[in-house]
Parts: sequence; structure tokens; C-alpha cells
Amino acid sequence: MPAVPAPAKVLVSGANGYIAVWVVRTLLERGYTVRGTVRSESKTGYLKNLFKSEVESGKLELVVVPDITKPGAFDEAVKDVDAVEHTASPFHFKASDPNDAVEHTASPFHFKANDPNELIEPAVKGTVGMLESALKFGGTRLKRVVVTSSCASVFDSNSRGLINESSWNEASITLVKEKGSAAPNPEKYRASKTLAEKGAREFVSKNASSLSWDLVTLCPPFVFGPNINEISSAADLGTSQALFYEALLSKTKTPEDLKGVAGGWVDVRDVALGHARALEVPEAGGQRFILSSGMFVWQDWFDAANKLGIPDIPKGTPGAGKDHQYIFRYDSSKAQNVLGIKFRDNLTTTKETVEDFKKRGW
Repeated sequence: MPAVPAPAKVLVSGANGYIAVWVVRTLLERGYTVRGTVRSESKTGYLKNLFKSEVESGKLELVVVPDITKPGAFDEAVKDVDAVEHTASPFHFKASDPNDAVEHTASPFHFKANDPNELIEPAVKGTVGMLESALKFGGTRLKRVVVTSSCASVFDSNSRGLINESSWNEASITLVKEKGSAAPNPEKYRASKTLAEKGAREFVSKNASSLSWDLVTLCPPFVFGPNINEISSAADLGTSQALFYEALLSKTKTPEDLKGVAGGWVDVRDVALGHARALEVPEAGGQRFILSSGMFVWQDWFDAANKLGIPDIPKGTPGAGKDHQYIFRYDSSKAQNVLGIKFRDNLTTTKETVEDFKKRGW
């Protein structure tokens, strides 16, 4: 399929989310027109104020989609758009234990659901439902659908060495099928993300002859960076951001608490750029991209903050991250080479995230 350049009209689902607001801003800055969906009318006020001039000029419109898991939820929203950026997630749970941390987009992963289908069904329905609406009502104008997936669908407990977009998390699916409600909660979460992305791929394959559009999936790990979504307190932060705040500023998570937590990371603004570039680059069509700046242990963030001279940051064990032996790493060369993304380093992300928190008086 051809690229979808500005000033094309793009549907962004869940437009008030942490990642999604940056996607909206990035698309508007690059000349696109945006239609954003939110779950209720009360969610529109903040966005109308944040993007006041764009709303007034007609570059941004907001529509309400109360329940994205319902059949036909996006039937009206997909009409008369050139592309879709599907960022909405149908579930949100608060994390309480950093040792339960898994790779994810913006959705937390520690929850009370016993039946794994409480996670899997809404995750799959929310994603495939968008594609069903796109097939039925997108028309020939619609050329590309970009879905925010997760590195939870890329890596599993057997991952070793350098892993790329050919990797799928089959282990979590198998474990959840075998153990059901007894499976560890992080595995249920990972299985839900994998099955949602697989469901999208299978839908496209099954309906290939009827589609005017192609599919791109983006897989970020932990997502850090400044917030421009509506949050009134640190309690409103998504899980990645909450851990960042608790580790560096509130110190409710100590270096010792976080010693066992490691993974990949990416700046939220690079994820937003990935969404834009997935529309602009013809070769992105049909592809899957890992969006990762690199790997981390929390000591790396302590060291970055202290190197920047940010006061009152825990010291931990300076330099210990340099010797950490990762059993696997993400290969993000495809995103760099095809999408042209130059990922931010941890000094930049640390500086601007902490500045954002401190501006809020936290």
C-alpha cells in the first residue's frame, strides 16, 4: 500500500491516553487532521483546551466511543478517514509489586482477575473490533491501520540473545492454556497482548482480498517520558511512569526493591513518532516494529539522574548497571532503518521526565 502523508485524516482511538495524546500532538504537528475517540464526553474538555487552536480550526475533532469491546463500537468513527492509529486498551489495572513488572505499553499488569479470559477476551475484541469496523465501514479511502501492541507479545521466558520482530511469545499462551486461573498474573497479561496482536494479523490474513488497507503493529517495552495527558496527581500515572516517579522522586520504591526489575525501554515521544512514521513510510505497510531505545536496570536511571545533578536522588550502587548481564536484548534496527527513528538516550528522558514531575509540584 502507498504511504498516508499529511494532510490525511487519521483516527486515533483512546486519544486521551498517555501514549495517544503524544500521537495526536505529533500528527497535528506534522500536518495531519485527527479524529480522536474518548470513552466519555467528560474526557473531551482537557483535550479541547490542550489543542484549542486545532479544535477551532477543525484540524482535531473528538468523538465518544463508550465501550470499545462492543461489536460495531468504531463503525461510525472509521468513516471518512485515511488511516487509523489504534492505541486504546480495554483494561487498566494498578500495579502494586514491581517484581510483577512485565513489558507493556501503558497498561498495568498486577490485577485480581482469576480467569485469564477476563483479560484475553477484551484485549482481542478491542483490537479485532477496530479492524472489523475498518473492513465494513472504512471504504476505499482507508489505506493503513497502525496498532499499538507490546513487547509482551515479542519476548517470553525462553527468550535469549538478540530478539527481533520474528519472535512471538508462544510460551505465555501455552502456560495460560495449561494452567488457566492458576497461571501467574503477568503471564495472563502477556498472553492477552500476544493473542490480541495475533488476532489482528489473522484477521488481516483471512480478509486480505477484501481490504483496501494494510496493518502495521508497533511493539514498545516500558514507556517513559513526560506526560501531556490529563493527570491530577502521581496516583494517576500509568505503571511505567509510576515506577519511575516512585524510584527517583517519592522513593517509595528503593534501589533494593527494584534490583530485580530489568527490561527494555523507550521514550513516549519516540513511540508517537513511530506511529507517525508508520503512516509516512510506504515500506512500513504490513510490518511489525520493535520500538526500544535499549535495555535497563533501575540503577541506570539513578545514575542518569545523579549525572544530571538532579538533587536528592538515591545513589544505589553507582555503575552497577554497566555490568548487568541481560539474557536477551531487543533488536530495534528495523525501526531505525525503515522508520528512520533515532531513539532518545536515558539522560534526555530522565531530565525531561523529572522536570515534568517537578513542574507539577510532585
